[in-house]
Amino acid sequence: MTKSELIARLAARNPHLYQRDVERIVSTIFDEISDALARGDRVELRGFGAFSVKTRDARVGRNPRTGESVHVASKVVPYFKTGKQLRELLNE
Repeated sequence: MTKSELIARLAARNPHLYQRDVERIVSTIFDEISDALARGDRVELRGFGAFSVKTRDARVGRNPRTGESVHVASKVVPYFKTGKQLRELLNE
């Protein structure tokens, strides 16, 4: 499901809201999650899951084309862990 499909589905389920308002709500939620992760905070949505950031250490990698060793810098990556209810729903 894409962001636009999510907005369309939410607008269809809530006919009392304009689609532009639903779009603003969804964008605001995503922006807040992104901002919290950028600050290094953890975002937990009970029953759905938790978003956090993890740091990957610097390492020596290998260029697959040439086989040459390459230094890979450390980086911060987003991480998502599913919540218990979502996991149970998927494994019924």
